Amino acid sequence: MNVFSSRRRQVAGLLAASAILLPYSALAEDGVSDSQILLGQTVGVTGQIAGPVKEMMAGANAYLAKTNAGGGVHGRKIELITLDDQFDPVLAGKNAEQLIRKERVFALFQSRGTPHTQAILPLLAEHKIPLVAPSTGAAIFHQPVNRYLFNVRAMYQTEVKKAVEHFSMTGLKEIALAHVDDTFGKDGLAGFQEIMQKQGLKPSAVLSYDRAKPDVPKVIQALQGANAKALVVIGSTVTTAEIINGLRKSGNAMQIMTLSNNASQSFIDSLGNNAPGIMVSQIMPAPFSITTSLGQEFKQAAKEYKLPESYAAMEGYVSAKLMVEGLRRAGRGLTRDGLVRALEGIKKHDLGGILIQYSDKDHTGSEFVELTLIGRDKRFIR
Repeated sequence: MNVFSSRRRQVAGLLAASAILLPYSALAEDGVSDSQILLGQTVGVTGQIAGPVKEMMAGANAYLAKTNAGGGVHGRKIELITLDDQFDPVLAGKNAEQLIRKERVFALFQSRGTPHTQAILPLLAEHKIPLVAPSTGAAIFHQPVNRYLFNVRAMYQTEVKKAVEHFSMTGLKEIALAHVDDTFGKDGLAGFQEIMQKQGLKPSAVLSYDRAKPDVPKVIQALQGANAKALVVIGSTVTTAEIINGLRKSGNAMQIMTLSNNASQSFIDSLGNNAPGIMVSQIMPAPFSITTSLGQEFKQAAKEYKLPESYAAMEGYVSAKLMVEGLRRAGRGLTRDGLVRALEGIKKHDLGGILIQYSDKDHTGSEFVELTLIGRDKRFIR
């Protein structure tokens, strides 16, 4: 396992009788001291999604560094320990347990992947520890509301529905779906089936493939015989790129769309000359636009911290900004329960171009979704 922040918080074991002599922070939650707030993260720094994960991490780390440079939150600097789960759900669960039990982090931040985040859920309830900004849009993390999980990105099903509506509106009614056979893919499938029925359309094909060992040639062969004019692909960056490249190599020119988990420069690079014309849904404002204060702020951060100007980096940046906002609202006497209540008190808060809203009955955060196209210059076009 890779630990990207090695500093450990020292835990003082003092008698309760002498507690009145201690500073407040010594009596506070795990991960909180007079000078520090310790957060934990498990993501696939290596493996199938390493490219977009590193862009996302760069955005988050830039905002945290900016916050620390400005004095931190109520005088405390934020430290983030990141463990590599290699995009393995089992390892993600083990990493989260290590972060909570051994590293004694105050809160968890921005996991990546649907089954990976599912593996963490039991630990949230057991330890009453918040997870802020998981990078997954699966509906199971929205309903029923989990008191300790706070989403920032919109749901995958909303992305899929927007794509099918666009295809139908432009006359592309022969639509196929290729999805990974896990909870991420099945979540997208549910949204696809719902919107296709609502539009009165019958799928040209619905194909699934194994997450760990996808049979890409089989998927491509099935799509070749499906007579589809449009395709939605739900999967990781590597497999999605392999499907798209395989279809284009075989001469198939159907319109292809994939979800925001592939909204990274590394995904575009993996497509090579097949990138232009591919649609990608986005759940963050454009990182290259300076029409909003968030865009201007991100542009400056990208220059200062050498960030890739990608949607993945913007997601990390926005997620860290939301985490810091919650910590600030929770006050100097920081507790996990206080952070939960502070986040639930956020009502239509504008982060500079994206609205975030929570309550005790809704932890969705944002419903922002828009479709983009990869242009000839291999950049996203709104």
